[in-house]
This record gives sequence, C-alpha cells and structure tokens, in this order.
Amino acid sequence: MFRSTKLLLALLLAAGAAQAQQQFPHIGRPATPKEVAAWDIDVRPDFKGLPKGSGTVAKGMQVWEGRCASCHGTFGESNEVFTPIIGGTTADDIKTGHVAALKTNRQPQRTTIMKVATVSTLWDYIHRAMPWTAPKSLSTDEVYAVVAYILNMAEIVPDDFTLSDQNIAEVQKRMPNRNGMTTAHGLWDVKGKPDVKSVACMKNCAPTELHSTLPEVSRNAHGNLAQQNRTFGPVRGVDTTGKPAAAAAAAIAPARSPALAIAEQNACLACHDMKNKLVGPGFAQVAERYKGDVKAPAALAAKIRTGGSGNWGQVPMPPQSQLKDLEVQQLVAWILGGAN
Repeated sequence: MFRSTKLLLALLLAAGAAQAQQQFPHIGRPATPKEVAAWDIDVRPDFKGLPKGSGTVAKGMQVWEGRCASCHGTFGESNEVFTPIIGGTTADDIKTGHVAALKTNRQPQRTTIMKVATVSTLWDYIHRAMPWTAPKSLSTDEVYAVVAYILNMAEIVPDDFTLSDQNIAEVQKRMPNRNGMTTAHGLWDVKGKPDVKSVACMKNCAPTELHSTLPEVSRNAHGNLAQQNRTFGPVRGVDTTGKPAAAAAAAIAPARSPALAIAEQNACLACHDMKNKLVGPGFAQVAERYKGDVKAPAALAAKIRTGGSGNWGQVPMPPQSQLKDLEVQQLVAWILGGAN
C-alpha cells in the first residue's frame, strides 16, 4: 500500500475513532502519531519510506554469522531450515536484469536472489520480520549491513562496499531480476483479469467449500500447530489436537509461569514440543538426557545464547541473543525441571 494511501487511511481511521468515542465514550481511542509511525514502516520500490543509514559488507557478515546463518547457512546456501537465498545468478543476469535460469530451469532450486526484483523488498522484509525469533530487533544500520552482505554474496556489490540510503537506487540497477517482474496480471489492479477461474459459493455452502482440511490421521502429525507460530502479529495456527475448544485453549495456555511466557514470546514452541520432538527435541527429552548433570545448566544456557547444531541432529537452533541473562536462567531451570 502506498504511503500516501496509508496516511489517508490513518486520518480516516482517526476521524472514525473520534466519532465513535463520542457515541460510545470510554471505548477505544484514536491511534497516536507515534503508534501510526511505528506501523508505517514500509519501503516502496522507489525507496520512499527508506530511513537514513548505512552498513558495510564486513559489518553485515558479522551480523549474519550471529543472527542469520543458523537458519540460512554461512553463505546463504540454506541450512536445512529455509530455502537458499543465494545462487543461480550470473554476471550476464546482472547486466541484462533477467535471470536466465528462470527460463531454462537449469538451477535445481529457485533462490531468493533469482526471484526478487527490487532491493527494497530485501530491506523491507529483513527490517520488519527478521530474525525469526526476534523480528524488528536489528537496527537500521544493521539492516543496511545485512542487505549489503547478501548483495555481496550474490556478486552484485564488491567486498568493500557500503550500502546506504544515498546509493541504494544505484544498486537497484544491478539486481539480477530487476527486469523480470511483470504487472500484466490480475493481482496488480483490483479491476484486472483474475489468473484463475472459479465461482465462489455465497450461500448454503458445504463446509468443505469454505476451508481446507487435513485428513484426521495427519492433522497432528507434527504436533499442535496452534503452539508453533511466532507470537508476533495476528496469525495463529489451527488447533490440531482434536480437543474441544475449551480443552484446547487450556492445553495451549495452562497456568502461566514466567518461563513459559518467555518461551512463547520468543517462538521456542515453534520448534520444541513439551514432550516429543518437533524440529528440535521436546523439553521433556532434554530434561531426561541431562537429568543429574551438574554441568547441564551452564551448557544449556550457552546453547540458548549461541545456537548451533549437532546435539540433537543437524537442524540448527538459532541463537537467542535477544534474551536477558535472567530470562535464560529461568528457561534453563524450567526445562530441566520438566517444563511445568
């Protein structure tokens, strides 16, 4: 959504909220300018909304190693968690702005740098959504640095490059797929021709027409999806345990302990079940392995801090460097105590 449109929407919402407050006093309030500013962080392809700042490739490498590599690989090649970011582009692609491998399919897997048309997309997404466990925790200059490192790995900018709000438009001219985006589709304009043919059911619809379903045998195969989403934003997974709503709610939100709240707020339950292995081991399995080990608290605290792989398989655990020392201690004691 364009910034001017969002500003108009914010003004309309504020006016509507003020009117509603007169009709229904003490219910809600208009958003403050500071709250609107915190939400209005998008960066357009023409770089409107981009904050001032800069970051070097060298600094980006440091941030990447500490906050990104555990999921995306040391060189953006992936690390068994997400699809690769780097690969599949050539020097000719940088010259033409068209990624040849998208047409020839000679690349076994399409990478991010093959598909993305605008460098603003990289900046905007990293700024608002990364790292996975602590979105929006990177500073503006760190975002510039990480984007510079990604561009360097793709051989778009040199090793000694400093990316900034002053030169990012020039970098855009070297994006490998900058000419590969098309607006000739129905998604670009609300009046555009749809790219699918379907007739929506509007009344007396069968339940299967209103939502997708999984076979019952598969619904809970990977644990309860309701416990595995990041706690940032409005999206929540469906409860897959098959329990009634009240029982499911009680299972998801038992009597709160400080450590459970920390685990939920930092997306620990996206990879760890209370008992059984999901992506990583269940907390009960960790407690059982280290039962009676006097060195376990220090070892687990270090693992939470630095992340890594090898103890429970090759899928890496992201470092949780955003946690305070007391929070790490509370998590370790809670896990070793049976996560109760």
